[in-house]
Amino acid sequence: QVQLVESGGGLVQAGGSLRLSCAASGSIFSFAAVNWYRQAPGNQREFVATITRGNNTNYADSVKGRFTISRDSAKKTVYLQMNSLKPEDTAVYYCNCLALWGQGTQVTVSL
Repeated sequence: QVQLVESGGGLVQAGGSLRLSCAASGSIFSFAAVNWYRQAPGNQREFVATITRGNNTNYADSVKGRFTISRDSAKKTVYLQMNSLKPEDTAVYYCNCLALWGQGTQVTVSL
């Protein structure tokens, strides 16, 4: 069974950067778009970014110009580069592809 595993979360000061990774155990990324979502305490899970099979990308307005989604097909990994982080970016970040979800990785941005 294909699994998605996120990594790269952590604690960072406002204005800092983190790069999240989502690794797939199979070749599922070759067949479908890959998405990042996030969920802050007390909030619903929200869309952050997507990358299609053709490497077209789209972002939530709240992260445009600060976050970049990319893929390394050889490594079966999708990345989320997060720059100029704000405290409101604090959340658990999830990778998603089709019906699969990763376990999430915590991102905490302090003042």
